[in-house]
Parts: sequence; structure tokens; C-alpha cells
Amino acid sequence: MPRVAGCDPGSSSLDVLVLDDGAVADQVRFDPDALRANPIAPVDWLKARGPFDLIAGPSGYGLPLVKAADCTDSQLDLMALVRPDERNSAGGVAGFSALIRAFRDSGLPVVFLPGVIHLPTVPVHRKWNRIDLGTPDKLCVAALAIERHSGSWTREGPLCVVEFGTTFTAVLVISEHGTIIDGVGGTAGAIGWHSGGAWDGEAAYLLSPLTKADLFAGGASAAAAPELRRNLFVESLIRTVGGLCSLHEPYARFERIVLSGRLFGAEPAFVDSLHLSAALAPFARSEYEIRTVGALDGAWVKEAAQGAAIVADGLAGGRHAALVEGLQLRDASGTVLDWLAQPRADAVRQWFQK
Repeated sequence: MPRVAGCDPGSSSLDVLVLDDGAVADQVRFDPDALRANPIAPVDWLKARGPFDLIAGPSGYGLPLVKAADCTDSQLDLMALVRPDERNSAGGVAGFSALIRAFRDSGLPVVFLPGVIHLPTVPVHRKWNRIDLGTPDKLCVAALAIERHSGSWTREGPLCVVEFGTTFTAVLVISEHGTIIDGVGGTAGAIGWHSGGAWDGEAAYLLSPLTKADLFAGGASAAAAPELRRNLFVESLIRTVGGLCSLHEPYARFERIVLSGRLFGAEPAFVDSLHLSAALAPFARSEYEIRTVGALDGAWVKEAAQGAAIVADGLAGGRHAALVEGLQLRDASGTVLDWLAQPRADAVRQWFQK
């Protein structure tokens, strides 16, 4: 009967969910102002509600399932992924660095989770020159989607999970065996509400030197005209989901498309204007198979925090153990920089070696 917790450090808040033997026991949301004022507030909140068997901590770009007590400074830097010249001035990312350091030094049984690129279930050729195939929080949403839909998803074909964050959009593909086999996210994927999604290399060249903050700008929200905003978002999403569908589903239909994300609550009028069921209908077995992810009984925090708690429960040997074993998180390996093949990649990797 493990007692566990899961965290989601999103752009709009940090959410924490506690599970007792798989059931929701407590939850909380810390807004960005509260975290800036006191980065250790989530740690204090957890300590007051312990003891815990395991806590899935805020993991940024991810590590291959590292215990916090064993986490080095270099690994902390890899989770934040900020150039040395920006590490003391990267806005919200600097706050994230303080947050994960607080979790690392807390003495709590924290583990940092992998991203999709760390997983052995994703072939090497899909990782080539990529960093973000889906960060750990997106992986956790996938875990929640599997849990919520395991009883009604026939598992005759892949499941597609679309996560609409308040900044980024990510799309993951889950095989009929419950493994993550592909994904696109962040600045490599579809346009987000605040982020411009996949970069044009020529634009990046002309706008350089880029800062971390530049990666969080240029999204659909920057378009003043509602029709332009909608068209930007919908067409980018269709290109991404359609491309993955044609690659992974021989009948050009996913078994189910599961929708999730904070954007539903943060910008409901905009999401309604997208008519997502109609837009994505060509890529699902039927319009009925395009659904929202759903929440654990009694949970109101973000889906990624719920998924993180499910992962922690499974890693601790709880009722979600089989689901987590299917994700093969224990076999995660490497770093997010391993598959960069550009001439200056080795110089970048040296930034994160101490």
C-alpha cells in the first residue's frame, strides 16, 4: 500500500498529487509567484504530509530515472538545459533550477523521471538531432491516458495523446502494447499557445543569439486576429497528428486520440473555436474515439501531476506497477544531448560536464 506523490512543473503552476494505495489523498497547486517567493514551498508541503515511499519530482527535460540523492550538479543542469551564460538570468528557468535543487537536497525519496528520448522503446532514428520528443510531464500524461482508457481502448492499434500546455503542444504515440514509440514536442513540434513550435533554422540563424525566453514566445497567442490564431494552431496540429498517423497506423487511423492539457481551462473560448473533434476526425477510427483524457477520482490538479503520481505508484510496486513496467522507465538511459550530430554538439555537451 504505497504512499506516493507526483509533481508537474508546468509554465502556469506547479501541481502536486498524493496517492495512498492508488487513491487520491491530497493535492495542491503553487502559482509562479509563490514559487519565486519560496522555491522550497512544495518540499515543505510534502514533508508535512509524509512519510512517502516515493515521489516523482519535477524533472524538466528528464533524466534516466535518477534518485534525487544520487543526482549530480551536471544532471541538474541537464534537466534545466540552460547555456552557461544564461544560468543566472534565464527568467522562469532560473526558478526551476532552484526548485529541482530543493527537491534534490530535501532528503525525501524523490526520483527524477525520463523524457521520451531516454526510452528504449523509441528507435534511435527518431532521436537523431532531437532533444525534446516529449518531456517527462508529457510522458506522465501518457501514463494517465493509458490508465484512464485501458478498459475501453481495444488495443488493436496505437493510441495518440495530444497535450495542450499553456506554452507548448506535444503529441505522443503509444503502441497497442502500452509503450511510447514516438513523439514530437516543445520547439520541435506543433505550434503552442505561447511557443512557436518547430523552428525554421533560417529564422533561428537570423534571430540569434537566441535566449531561453525566445523558445517560450511566438505562438498562436501572438496573432491578434482570431481567425489567424485558429488557423495557425489547427493546421500545425493536423500536420503533426496526420504525419504520425501515416507513419504508425497502416489504416491511417489511430485507435483513439486522447486530448489533455491546461489550455482547456486557461483558454476555453480558443479551444472551443478549434473544433478539435472535426479537425482530428480523419485520423481516428471514429469521431467517438476522440476524447479528453479524464481525471483520477477526486483529482483536480493538472493531468501531468496525476500521471506523475501514477508513475510513482507503479515504481513503488503499487496497483499501477504493470502499467509502469510496460513503459520500461527502468530501462531509460543516456542524456537528452546524446543524439545531436551537428559539428558543435561535443562543445555543447561539455557545458554540462562538471
